[in-house]
Amino acid sequence: MRFLERTPRKTGVVAAVALAGGLLTAVPANAATTTTATTERAGVAVSQSAAAARPANGRIIYDRYSGGLGRLTIKNGTAKDGVVTLVRGKTKAISIYVRARSTASIKDVRDGTYRIYFTTGYRFSTSKGRFTRSAVYQRFDRRLTYVTTATAARVWTLTLNVVRGGNATTSPINPKDFP
Repeated sequence: MRFLERTPRKTGVVAAVALAGGLLTAVPANAATTTTATTERAGVAVSQSAAAARPANGRIIYDRYSGGLGRLTIKNGTAKDGVVTLVRGKTKAISIYVRARSTASIKDVRDGTYRIYFTTGYRFSTSKGRFTRSAVYQRFDRRLTYVTTATAARVWTLTLNVVRGGNATTSPINPKDFP
């Protein structure tokens, strides 16, 4: 596991656009999607959701506290998909889905100090917010701090797999304690 920190210098004008309802994510043309069928029973329309599809890499699953200039890049070198959750204080801020052997980024982390939780596994249930097979729950022992100035924004990179020379330790947590 490894933490890398960069503070890139920015020049020129920085423009921000607030999107109602969270982040916009692109879904590849070949990605599976969830379909909903509506049937009528006794005069009442009933919605039936098809089997949940595997979320796209980089899909923001939860977004309550974004809108800053900080950036977090996550590298998942494991054979399992993962969900990384940032918690600020006692408030769950952002969760992102990172597919196995993939990299994803959160590009708008607000200033503050965050504890990073992650889970890896197979068959993610979007309704339960958990993996249903072989789930492992962990927390990075070190917290990440984001501070934006007039000329720079903080950038962190972390890996979910063990890395030679890594500088980030993790601790297992009880699944009930996962945000």
